[in-house]
Amino acid sequence: MSSNLKVLQVIPKLGYGGAETGCYDVAHYLSENNCKSFIVTSGGELIKFVNKKKVKLIRLPVQSKNPLIILFNSIVLILIILIYDITIVHARSRAPAWSCLLATKVTRRKFVTTFHGTYNFNSKIKKFYNSVMVKSHLVIAGSNFIFSHIKENYSDYLNTGNKLLVIFRGINIDYFDSSTKTETEEKKLLKNWNIEENKKIILLPGRLTSWKGQELFLDAVNLANTQLGYEAFYVIILGSDQGRDLYKKRLIRLKEQYRMTKQVKFIDHCKDMALAYKVSDIIVSSSIEPEAFGRVAVEAQAMEKIIIASNIGGSNETIINGKTGFLFNSGDSKSLCEKILKVLNLDDTTLKTIGIEGRKNITKKFNVEKMCFNTYSEYKKLIN
Repeated sequence: MSSNLKVLQVIPKLGYGGAETGCYDVAHYLSENNCKSFIVTSGGELIKFVNKKKVKLIRLPVQSKNPLIILFNSIVLILIILIYDITIVHARSRAPAWSCLLATKVTRRKFVTTFHGTYNFNSKIKKFYNSVMVKSHLVIAGSNFIFSHIKENYSDYLNTGNKLLVIFRGINIDYFDSSTKTETEEKKLLKNWNIEENKKIILLPGRLTSWKGQELFLDAVNLANTQLGYEAFYVIILGSDQGRDLYKKRLIRLKEQYRMTKQVKFIDHCKDMALAYKVSDIIVSSSIEPEAFGRVAVEAQAMEKIIIASNIGGSNETIINGKTGFLFNSGDSKSLCEKILKVLNLDDTTLKTIGIEGRKNITKKFNVEKMCFNTYSEYKKLIN
């Protein structure tokens, strides 16, 4: 059966996000399991890492929401499906999902979608646009939180004959492994970040956007400084503003207002995220809106680092509160401050124990091999 399985995944851009890396990982896993693997995308930084001998890469403007381009893409997808005799088409975003829906209807092929986020909607038209993600033969939710979100908001669009299930996202635990990083690499990164003093580092990774909670985080850091009476740690806010210049300027003004100019550093990009986690002592995920999965919390635990995350969305599923990390009250800077101070006061033995338990948690539930195997198994069930 596996040799006859030909899977075409369609994603707007192949960047470094959770949906994109999941697409990349599944594509190569299929190839390694004697399946034909295809990706249709408009581009992206991750393309250069795709093994072209294992995965057939096809460029199409599938990032566009223009109805005419969506229709054009569906026609091209029909041709691709017929030429390569594709068995399953797997869409990972809404705009390309509409093209895939039409293409699979015409060619009578199996259609799969992965519901990666909550997809905001403020009108019936927007909700209908989002609903394409539940019009497939197999709907995959990336977490129990997303599963519940689908049930609560899209039950009217779900076909009882189709399948809805949870397959947790997974990360590469071989890459996110603290033992693979050398002291020389750590010193070089700290030098690049201009950190010389022997202070702990609190890291907040994630693109600069208001819902990620960078402002709330800075409020919490200010409260911690006030209670401690001095700046006991460095703060690294790691992520690109992706053109949100005004928001970054607002964060910089807040930093200056709190007189944390030397303490807080903004870093646009780090090509080795595992190393960024390794040199840090505490990782924070301060999102004020629910994370569909929350990759930061999972990566931090894999690196045996202490994670402090807001108690909403996927973090409730990936963190065992008090055992593999800590949850604070979402949107409450005082609660986040209390957790930061609590972790700063933990002894080395406790910190090590939490780190070890964190990696065990991720290895058992959220590793990329498990995600790929479960997806592959569902593909085979769908065909059978």
